[in-house]
Amino acid sequence: MLLRQHGLQVTAQRLAVLRAVSDRSHSTADDIDRAVRAEIGAISRQAVYDALGVLTDKGVLRRIQPAGSPARYETRVDDNHHHVVCRSCGRMEDVDCAVGHTPCLTAVDDMGYEIDEAEVVYWGQCPGCQ
Repeated sequence: MLLRQHGLQVTAQRLAVLRAVSDRSHSTADDIDRAVRAEIGAISRQAVYDALGVLTDKGVLRRIQPAGSPARYETRVDDNHHHVVCRSCGRMEDVDCAVGHTPCLTAVDDMGYEIDEAEVVYWGQCPGCQ
């Protein structure tokens, strides 16, 4: 089981949060909270936020927060990919790395930093808003 592989105890709350994110990639915490409540009933908002935090910290989920937008969550954590966001409706989609897998992590001048992740967000108008 995925949670146990990451050293996490399996709970109904964590499973519901994981299912909600898996079913609705790039959802906000509020969207996930509503989906989890619809599935399992009574759960506090704080419990959902706590589950999101633990699942993100353990690498089960990825948290993305484009400038000016609420944080969103996804289960695609095993590769280096980017995102495209619609300026009008906020729709977000995955975009494969422009250069390949690891080359995206190679900065022209890393200023002495040890870079372990690159985050690129493309902005524009989705087909529905054009």
